[in-house]
Amino acid sequence: MKSIEINKLTKKFGDFTAVDNISFDVKKGEIFGFLGANGAGKSITIKMLCGILEPTSGDAIVGGHSIVKDPDKVKMHIGYMSQRFSLYNDLTVEENINFFGGIYGLEGKEFTDRKNWVLEIANLQGKEKLLTESLPGGIKQRLALGTAVIHKPGIVFLDEPTSGVDPISRRGFWELINDLSDEGITVFVTTHYLEEAEFCNNIILINAGKLIAEGNAKELKTNYIKNTILEVECDNVVDALEILDRQSFVEETSIFGNTIHISVAENFTDYKMISSLLADKHSITVSKITKIIPTLEDVFIHLLEKNK
Repeated sequence: MKSIEINKLTKKFGDFTAVDNISFDVKKGEIFGFLGANGAGKSITIKMLCGILEPTSGDAIVGGHSIVKDPDKVKMHIGYMSQRFSLYNDLTVEENINFFGGIYGLEGKEFTDRKNWVLEIANLQGKEKLLTESLPGGIKQRLALGTAVIHKPGIVFLDEPTSGVDPISRRGFWELINDLSDEGITVFVTTHYLEEAEFCNNIILINAGKLIAEGNAKELKTNYIKNTILEVECDNVVDALEILDRQSFVEETSIFGNTIHISVAENFTDYKMISSLLADKHSITVSKITKIIPTLEDVFIHLLEKNK
């Protein structure tokens, strides 16, 4: 069953096309990852799907309602959480919950039950009078998600919700996302932490307003990268990257912490050449070279380079 159906959706600002004729579907209850670099068109797409921004052309059916014909109905059947604004910092925890509950028309026992649920998932029972700005990032994040789904929407849009939050809090947040999915809520999420996209049932990559790839994490790694990926551990990684980038057997390079990932030509097998090249000619010590399974970041970089 489809929760979101997007048909030739386009958004232009003057001569600039931010979202370019995109079409795809999102299944009910799935965690759907929408990935792309800054400026790729992710947030503009979400704003259109939430009925906030009117498309230049095309349409989308979100929760059974057209974003063109019935944007107000769309808004009442979705939740939305953004990294930039989700809560009022100068209000208390309780005042924020009351505000969002009131927006969605909750009252009586229904509101009380949902309010208690939000406090529970955010670990804020007995702390209702705290100012929201005083909360740690991970707790504030869970409170924001709770208020976004306080009305039990069928769909929730999360626009880079874990930005700036520590890894442990991010993991806890994704456990909460999985709980929502298990309840049948469709979760449409953007993130620039590509390791988080591994949790998504389906993923679409967007670049310069156009869709460039679709599939789950395994399919993206298998279908879009055919060349061997090597992980090179060495010192002076920046210098090593520049040297390797100039070699004819190297297709692509990228830095991962203290290592370098290189995509090598199909017929290249002489891995020792890399050590010799860096150590003998440039005095860069190589500690290990390993053939690895591509990461989503490898796929992402590969596709961006390909679509330049």
